[in-house]
Amino acid sequence: MEEKYEQAKKRVKQLKAFYNHLLIYLIINALLFVINFFVSPGTWWFYWVTIFWGIAVLWQGIEIVSRNRFLGKDWEDKKIKEYMEKEEIEKKEE
Repeated sequence: MEEKYEQAKKRVKQLKAFYNHLLIYLIINALLFVINFFVSPGTWWFYWVTIFWGIAVLWQGIEIVSRNRFLGKDWEDKKIKEYMEKEEIEKKEE
């Protein structure tokens, strides 16, 4: 039970970090847009920051969502159970 609590706590911490990262990304890019609009209208340089930083934010989000689904603890437990059942069936057949 303690292990599941720690895993859940870690996951909540990662999700909180993602939301903070996303919020900072949105605020900074909005400011960069405003600065770009007033300083050099017609020349859109801020979108490079938006694109590459956006890829990093997206990567972080995908990592959080997919971590437990693919090769995570639940997957490990399921595979262990599957192999144990398979061995039992093989032993009974012998």
